[in-house]
Amino acid sequence: MAAEKSTDVRQFLVFKIGDQEYGVDIQRVVTIIEKNMNIARIPKTPDFIKGVINLRGEIIPVMNIRKRFRLPEIEDTEETRIIVLKTDEIVIGIIVDAVAEVVRLTNDAIENITNYTNDVMMDYIYGVGKMNDKIVTILNIEKLIDINVA
Repeated sequence: MAAEKSTDVRQFLVFKIGDQEYGVDIQRVVTIIEKNMNIARIPKTPDFIKGVINLRGEIIPVMNIRKRFRLPEIEDTEETRIIVLKTDEIVIGIIVDAVAEVVRLTNDAIENITNYTNDVMMDYIYGVGKMNDKIVTILNIEKLIDINVA
């Protein structure tokens, strides 16, 4: 696989959890759905797994990203969405407060920040994208959905 050039442009879907913006690689996004789908609870799953949904005949686990980040839960709003993501291993939905936009970032606009803290949440972070006057936290989806990562 060829190394990524610093000028290569990647697209990220930006979503909100509270007042913080996060991004996921757009190539990982399958679809975005309204939160009003019936989520069936599954016993003996981690507390951040809300349950499963039936999306066009496929059973997909749904993660409560607020619980995964150890943030307080809030009531769903009209803006609440489920972003369905795919990795090499699994298709999974994540519940987010709102979907914001799609942004384009060059690789040199994404800075690695794992050296700044030893916070457990850092395991889920790929880096920080710098866009004009704002910052978007880019998530590492594989680690975010790995139930073996704290």
